[in-house]
Amino acid sequence: MTNTAILAASALLLFAYLLDIFGRRFRLPAVVLLIVAGIVLRQALDSSGVHLRWIDPIVPVLGTLGLILIVLEGALDLNVSRDRTRLMLRSAASALLGFAVTAAVFTALFRFGLGLAVPVAALAAIPFAVISSAVAIPSATGLAEAPREFVIYESSLSDIIGVLVFYAWLAADGSLSAFALDLFGGGGLSLAAAAIAAVALYYLINRVAGHVRFLPLLAGLICLYAVGKHLHLSPLIMVLGCGLLLNNPHLIGWNARLRSLHSADYDHTLREFKSIVVELTFATKSFFFLLLGYWTDLSQMTSGLAWALAAAVVATIYATRWVLLQVLRQPDRAQLLWIAPRGLITVLLILTAVHSGQLDAFPFGAVMLVVLVTSAVTALAQRRSG
Repeated sequence: MTNTAILAASALLLFAYLLDIFGRRFRLPAVVLLIVAGIVLRQALDSSGVHLRWIDPIVPVLGTLGLILIVLEGALDLNVSRDRTRLMLRSAASALLGFAVTAAVFTALFRFGLGLAVPVAALAAIPFAVISSAVAIPSATGLAEAPREFVIYESSLSDIIGVLVFYAWLAADGSLSAFALDLFGGGGLSLAAAAIAAVALYYLINRVAGHVRFLPLLAGLICLYAVGKHLHLSPLIMVLGCGLLLNNPHLIGWNARLRSLHSADYDHTLREFKSIVVELTFATKSFFFLLLGYWTDLSQMTSGLAWALAAAVVATIYATRWVLLQVLRQPDRAQLLWIAPRGLITVLLILTAVHSGQLDAFPFGAVMLVVLVTSAVTALAQRRSG
C-alpha cells in the first residue's frame, strides 16, 4: 500500500509537469487540463471499481496551502516604488470595486434566480466575486511589466478582500453590525500582524544558516496563517506583507536599526528562497487541481440549472469588468478584460459555506463550470494576444 501511494504521487506529479509543458507549448490553460485530467481519472477508476475515499479531507488542505504559496510567490515578484504608486492604487481600486459590484449583482442573481434568502445569497455570491490569483498570476507571465504587475496586485488583493469579507459575513450570521465590527476590526489587526510578521521573517532570512534553512520559515508562515484564521483575521495580508517586504527591503530603510539587519548575501539568499517557493507552489497547485477534478461529481455539471447559472455568472463577470476597466481608464484593458478567472479561492470558500450548513442546496456543478470557463477564456485570450 505504501509503495502504491508513493508510485501514484510521483506519477501524478510527473504527469502534471508534462501537462504544464504541453499547456505552455500550445498556450492551453494548465488549470483546465489538470481538472479535466482528474475528471477522466475518476471515470477510469470508477469503471474499475476503485474509489479513493481519502481525497475528501485532502482537497481543502491542499487548496489552502496552494493559496498561501501562490500569494507569497506573487508578492515576491512585486517591486514597490514611488513610480508604481499610480499602478498600485489603480489595481487596488479595481480589486475593491470589482469585488463590490460583482458581489452585489451575484447576490441579486442568487436571491431571485435560486430563491435564497438575502444573507445566504450574499454568502454564495462572495466567492464568485473573487479573482483567482492561482490562475491569474501564471496567466500574466506573457504580459508587459506594467499590466503583469497590475494583475498580480489586483488578484492578490481580490483574494484578501474576498477572504476577509467572506469570513466576516459567515461569522455575522446576517447581522450588519457584527459584520462591520468583524470586518474592520479584523482588518486593522491583520495589518498590524502583517507588519510584525514581515519584519520577523526579514530578520530570520537574513540570519538563516545551515543546510535546512527555508522550510522552517515556510512552516512558520503557514502556522501564522492558521493562527490568524483561527482568530478571524485575514492571514493572507500577512503572507502578502511578508513577500512584499522580502522583495522590497528598502521599505524599512527609514529605520537605522531595521536597515542594519540587511546582510551582504541577502540577494543570493532571496533568490534561493524564491526558487523553493516556486517549486512547492507548482507541486501543491498541481495536486490540488488534479484531485479537485477527481473529487468533482460529473453529474452535477450536466444539469440545466448548473449551466444556466454558470452562464449568468460568466456574463456578469466580463460585463462588469469591461465597465470597470473603462471607468478606471486602465491601459491595456483589451488584454486585461479577459484576465478575471475564478479558481482555487472560489472553490475553497464555497466548500466552507457548504460545510457550515448555510449553503446546502447550492449547485456545485455551476462552481466548477465557472472555474473551467473563466480559466479557459483567460488562457485563450493570452494565446490570441501573444
